[in-house]
Amino acid sequence: MQDFTGKVAVITGGASGVGRSLAFALGRRGAKIVVGDVDTAAMEQVDADLREAGIEAVVSHCDVTQLDSNIALAETAEAHFGGVQLVFANAGIGAGESGALWDYSEKDWQWCLNVNLWGVINAIRAFMPRLVAQSETTHFVVTGSGNGALLVYPDQPIYTATKAAVHTITENLHYQVQAGGLPVKVSALFPGPHIVDTGLFNSGRVRPEALQKESSGNESGINSVDDMKRMAAEFGIELQTTHPDEVAEMAMEGLEKDAFWLLKTTPETDAKIRARCDMIMNRETPVPDQVGG
Repeated sequence: MQDFTGKVAVITGGASGVGRSLAFALGRRGAKIVVGDVDTAAMEQVDADLREAGIEAVVSHCDVTQLDSNIALAETAEAHFGGVQLVFANAGIGAGESGALWDYSEKDWQWCLNVNLWGVINAIRAFMPRLVAQSETTHFVVTGSGNGALLVYPDQPIYTATKAAVHTITENLHYQVQAGGLPVKVSALFPGPHIVDTGLFNSGRVRPEALQKESSGNESGINSVDDMKRMAAEFGIELQTTHPDEVAEMAMEGLEKDAFWLLKTTPETDAKIRARCDMIMNRETPVPDQVGG
């Protein structure tokens, strides 16, 4: 899809972070934007900022954990713009777990699975029938993570599990549309190459009341990228970060080529991926990276 002019792009989790940057990157290329989110303050801000930038957009409440809410977002896009050509299943949270996996709160498991995994499943169910039914080529993009899809880090097991599942679903979706000769391109977006400076570590701001815990903040003690930088500095590590705008531009370049892998890595990450593949092929016992590695 080399020309985004006039295309309608729906972005879940589009009021902040990578989703917000995608909205502006697409809007600057002439697309009409539909943002779905649950963060009221961020929704109001992105709505004002998109309008100020002269981008035609609609911002609507969407709880990705509920299929009906995803369907309502699709209907909103159709009502305002007549259809949908691009869907970004982008909404995601971090549960902030820390310590022994068997001690994690059930509410952390439920929340992260509901948003990260079921959010993608619900988006597929709500939007894919609409994309498949069109005569023109459409695009479905899933925001995943190298943490789970490509590597396994020991300090975020819940998040890692959800993103591993999300990628297998994304890849299977890609295989199925290819096998069916359907007019939908599927892409897997991996934010990076470094830790992306978003509100992921402060996901508690949108945690539903039913899944609240007695403790406030994350057990890991990391509630922002700045917290992570300070923690890394204590071990003599200068943490590099990536701005969400960089991720969005990388995604646009890949989408213009109909690429499946929207992925930018570092030599260090590539080496870890190769080492993991070698470990599997050689049947070696896994040795964990350092926590936070």
